[in-house]
Amino acid sequence: NRGSIASADMDLNQLEAFLTAQTKKQGGITSDQAAVIADFWKKHRAKIRESLISQSQWDNVLKNMNWRVDLKSQSRHIDQINTPVAIVEMELGKNGQESEFLCLEFDEAKVNQMLKKLSEIEASMSSLTQAS
Repeated sequence: NRGSIASADMDLNQLEAFLTAQTKKQGGITSDQAAVIADFWKKHRAKIRESLISQSQWDNVLKNMNWRVDLKSQSRHIDQINTPVAIVEMELGKNGQESEFLCLEFDEAKVNQMLKKLSEIEASMSSLTQAS
């Protein structure tokens, strides 16, 4: 039962409904036990959720991302100097571990390519959510 409360990440209304159902089941819990579980969940929900997420992640996750647009001040090709570039810095890692930082540089063509890919992803996701 505690597993289903945590895996569903129940809010307080869902928790109340779930515990009420458990007290009405044959061989279920008492209302006192339900009150203890509810109190425990209210106090520790965030920590339990964080712990479950970190246990279920094998690889690094994106913890933070910053970006800015700059003008190129150095280049092998003189015509590229003073052209705008997008600089994206990503912080990757797991909770409780030291982060790794990845810095990427995009010219205008690469930014447009990325935006096109993102809109393709968005279209795929919305068609999947409409289908289900």
